[in-house]
Amino acid sequence: MYNRLDMINNEIANLERMKNQLPQAPIMQNFQFTPPGAMKYSNNIDEVRKEVVFADTPFFSKDMSVLWIKNINGDIKVFELNELIEKDEKDIKIELLESRIKKLEGELNEYDSNTTKSNQNEEPSNVQ
Repeated sequence: MYNRLDMINNEIANLERMKNQLPQAPIMQNFQFTPPGAMKYSNNIDEVRKEVVFADTPFFSKDMSVLWIKNINGDIKVFELNELIEKDEKDIKIELLESRIKKLEGELNEYDSNTTKSNQNEEPSNVQ
């Protein structure tokens, strides 16, 4: 019985020595969980399909022109994004004046073409 106890104690001592001989490198584990519903960036829809989501998650293209929303069932909705530039009073007035100029230019071109056609249809008055 003592012999068995001595064997067990010797084995424990051997294991302790082996443990102390191992290099003591720190073990680092980094878990990066994205909070549910946090936005992500993606290059294309294939990358969106591969991602596992735990809630409705928006994915934006790098140039912010496309938005994919993936739900937990794997369904994906695709949206095209356009930047809306806020206009102040000066910008609005400039656009209004530019549209008036284009309209007047169109009317002027129409008048010129009608005048040219009517002049071509008239016979010279100097004929004897």
